[in-house]
Amino acid sequence: VRNPPGISDNLQQQLIGTIGDLDRHRQSFVDNPELATRIAAYELAFRMQTAVPEVMDIRHEPQSVQDRYGAVPGQPKFANNCLLARRLIERGVRFVQLHDWGWDFHGTNPSEDIRDGLIKKCSESDRAVSALITDLKQRGMLDETLVIWSGEFGRTPFREGRTAKSKILGRDHHPHCFTMFMAGGGLKPGISIGASDPLGFDVAEGKVNFHDLQATILHQLGLDHEKLTYRYSGRDYRLTDVEGEVLKSIIA
Repeated sequence: VRNPPGISDNLQQQLIGTIGDLDRHRQSFVDNPELATRIAAYELAFRMQTAVPEVMDIRHEPQSVQDRYGAVPGQPKFANNCLLARRLIERGVRFVQLHDWGWDFHGTNPSEDIRDGLIKKCSESDRAVSALITDLKQRGMLDETLVIWSGEFGRTPFREGRTAKSKILGRDHHPHCFTMFMAGGGLKPGISIGASDPLGFDVAEGKVNFHDLQATILHQLGLDHEKLTYRYSGRDYRLTDVEGEVLKSIIA
């Protein structure tokens, strides 16, 4: 929120302090949890207003670090977000989620060509994500930070029928066989679980159910997924849908 014309930063802080005092005075005799939550939200917003601009400015990073990520300040690049993620984690942010668009390689137009477009996207992602993991490790934060890299599904090992006569190669959505990786956060490094059949059409061995994955992630965050069970409308619910086993074989 920008200051109204004529109100300095110092005056704005005084006004916020006065409003906070009034809110806390009110809370002292009404003891309303919603008011307490609102006070906490406003105070968090003010702290973010003063701290976030510096955190978001990746120009403070050495050029060698920006180059390692492939980051370019001021441009909408996934590499910039990976570098920003490290800066946020350094400052105590507990959860950081990054999205990277443009992976839908159906082959219906030149920008969705799996021959050239996918190679370009992978090279950009590999560079930025590997730089993030390396950065976290060098700074002693990787052992306490769980990095999860995944898409929402895989791609078929064969081209789409609607593009059969096209020179552009593409693939359709495929939820039955795909890969993700995790790094740090108390997991064993350099191991893999599962394998596909020769075509990559289905899982041939070591299939991991997404409930098992969720249970393992929660475990590494210090949460027992079985203790997050609650009853609603006559049945039990939890984040792993009353399923899931922790994958102990990947835990260091």
